[in-house]
Amino acid sequence: MTTSASVPTEPEDAISARGVSPDGTVTDRLVDANQRYAAAFTDPGMDARPVLHVAVVACMDARLDLHAALGLELGDCHTVRNAGGVVTDDVIRSLTISQRALGTRSVVLIHHTGCGLESLTEEFRHELEMEVGQRPAWAVEAFRDVDQDVRQSMQRVRTSPFLLHRDDVRGFVFDVTTGLLREIDPA
Repeated sequence: MTTSASVPTEPEDAISARGVSPDGTVTDRLVDANQRYAAAFTDPGMDARPVLHVAVVACMDARLDLHAALGLELGDCHTVRNAGGVVTDDVIRSLTISQRALGTRSVVLIHHTGCGLESLTEEFRHELEMEVGQRPAWAVEAFRDVDQDVRQSMQRVRTSPFLLHRDDVRGFVFDVTTGLLREIDPA
C-alpha cells in the first residue's frame, strides 16, 4: 500500500464545469473566488470572540457543512477540524486558547458515519516511515467504533487540566446520508 496521495482523474469538462480551467489550478480558482468575495466584502465589525461562546471540534471531511448543519452564522463559534475530529494535544491547545483567551464555555464534538479513519490503522505510520524514511511523531488516531471514539474524545476534553470549562461537553455522530446528528451518551 502506498501512502502517497493520488488525485483521481476527471474529464476536463467536469473540472471546467466546477470552475477550474484545464490550464489553471484549484488554488487559482480559490484565489479568483476570493477576489470576487473581497470586492463585495464589508467588515462585519466583530472580534474573535464567538457570539455563542462555543467551540466545535469536527472531522475535516468535505461532506460536513458545519455551519449549515448546525444553523450557525459567521462569528457564532470557533471551529477546530482535523482528520476524524479526534481530540489530540493540538485540539486541546486550540480549545485552551478558545476558552482562556476568547471566552468559549461549551464544546461540541462531531464525528461522522463513513469516516476514513475507520479504515486505517497505526500501520499507516509504519508504511509512511518506510516510504519517506522518517516516522511521524503523531498518532493516526484510527478507530473502529465511532461512538466509542466520540466517548474517548469527550473524556479527553473533560479531563484536561488546561481547560476551564469542562461541564458542557457533548458529542455527536453526524450521519452523512441523512444530515442528522445522533448524540452519544458519555457513559
